[in-house]
Amino acid sequence: MAIKGQKFKRYLEELKLKAIRLHIEEKWTYRQINEHLGIQDKDRMKRWMRKYREQGEFGLLDQRGRRKAYIDQDRYVQKLERENERLKKCLEIWMREKERFTLIEQAANRGEVAELCSLIGVSRSGYYAYLKRKGNDRDAEAKQLISTVYKRYEGKYGYRQLQLFLWQDEGVWMNHKKILRLMQELGIQAQIRRKQRTNAVYRAAERVAENLLQRNFTAERPNQKWVTDITQYRVGERWLYLSAIKDLFNNEIIAYQLSERNDNELVLRTFAKAFAKQKDVTGLVVHSDQGFQYTSHAYHNMLPKVGARISMSRRGNCLDNASMESFFSHLKTEGLYPYDIRNLTEAQRRIEKYIRFYNQSRPQRKLKKLTPIEYRRQFAA
Repeated sequence: MAIKGQKFKRYLEELKLKAIRLHIEEKWTYRQINEHLGIQDKDRMKRWMRKYREQGEFGLLDQRGRRKAYIDQDRYVQKLERENERLKKCLEIWMREKERFTLIEQAANRGEVAELCSLIGVSRSGYYAYLKRKGNDRDAEAKQLISTVYKRYEGKYGYRQLQLFLWQDEGVWMNHKKILRLMQELGIQAQIRRKQRTNAVYRAAERVAENLLQRNFTAERPNQKWVTDITQYRVGERWLYLSAIKDLFNNEIIAYQLSERNDNELVLRTFAKAFAKQKDVTGLVVHSDQGFQYTSHAYHNMLPKVGARISMSRRGNCLDNASMESFFSHLKTEGLYPYDIRNLTEAQRRIEKYIRFYNQSRPQRKLKKLTPIEYRRQFAA
């Protein structure tokens, strides 16, 4: 009850709550409550009721001698408890009134959370905290969308490339950090590209050109800078060699050639295809490594005839031709390694399919989220 030995009586919170319940639930008068609980001040019950209506149970706490930080903390806790109780009561009403519940749920799905919170008298942070406590996942729809696109491309891509595919295929632009977080929650990740280290012994070539590119893998117009190289893929005891040319303007593979023999003819046939498509290449810079095909007489005689200039990487420095190396890495990781390829015909089909996909359907961040062909058409328009 009241604490004795003080000039002013101090009533415990339990007594105050009991008095409030007697008045609200049992309909006792203030006079009956004062006589029953021994409250001498006849106006004290009125003050308690006023504070209870304004602040809830927090208004009944004794604030004398308490630090402001503790008072504010208690007020915040009481506020959260009141919001939680309101949400529980509203959910009970919604379950009884199906039609109204459906309307409010649709409002939440449309993103009208502010109107919804105003309707039920709680803050937005309280609403989301309650949903989280109830086990409702706000990102369920986003997770489903990410899983769909991830499976559509056979789980090959990470969060940055998935961001572009979500925009291209679904018209949804989602922050890349959110995609990474949701992928981690879903337990999915991109297929990691294999790291390879090689130690090669080079012998000095007779015809080595200067490095005109200097790792500047950008171009202002088509047919300004090409990069080229050869890669290999093993099927059983046999090898398949791919020679490809990329235009640095839009990263498009403009020509490629497949063969079981790694010789000069492989490179010459690749450039014959490229020059058949691109008639005027005057001033073009063609960059390659110092492979024997690119230091041959035939190669050095062919390019000057069409007005192109030869550029070469430094010896043993693959970073000087990183753009071409990057394409080959994507080709193998996304187009070859995920599949059980048993013969060269299947390998050739997979390579040709991936190059079409790379040119026509794979958006790139450097190309303003467009595919290589779309970017070239935009420039032509």
